[in-house]
Amino acid sequence: MWKEFRDFIMIGNVIDFAVAVILAGAVGLVVNGFVNDIVMPVVGQFTAGVDFQNLFIALDGNSYDTLAAAEEAGVGVVAYGRWINSITNLVIVGFVLFMIVKAYNKTKKKEEVAPAPAPDPGPSELDILMEIRDALKKQ
Repeated sequence: MWKEFRDFIMIGNVIDFAVAVILAGAVGLVVNGFVNDIVMPVVGQFTAGVDFQNLFIALDGNSYDTLAAAEEAGVGVVAYGRWINSITNLVIVGFVLFMIVKAYNKTKKKEEVAPAPAPDPGPSELDILMEIRDALKKQ
């Protein structure tokens, strides 16, 4: 069983997948930092200083200064500001991946497609007519 497991782990696809997962985690951290530390402050500046991270609705009906204060009080909250940040992350990650795939596709050499061989046209109309004529002469 150990040998089977070792063989399974050493398959190229498993190792490639593991590397992809680790890189995705690292890219996720970078994107989160970019969104939270660069994009959202700029967006907040254009929206009259609104900090999306602190947009929430306290479910007990009371008012709290910050999301952290509401969570400290043990109140249930709908943290829709975090959701806005998550959507922003998704859009940015999607755009970055689109740009990476687009750049990768440009680097690939386009394989020249060999033209398909022309189909055999078969006998021409003249050949068919000559066959019919010969068949009629034999009758």
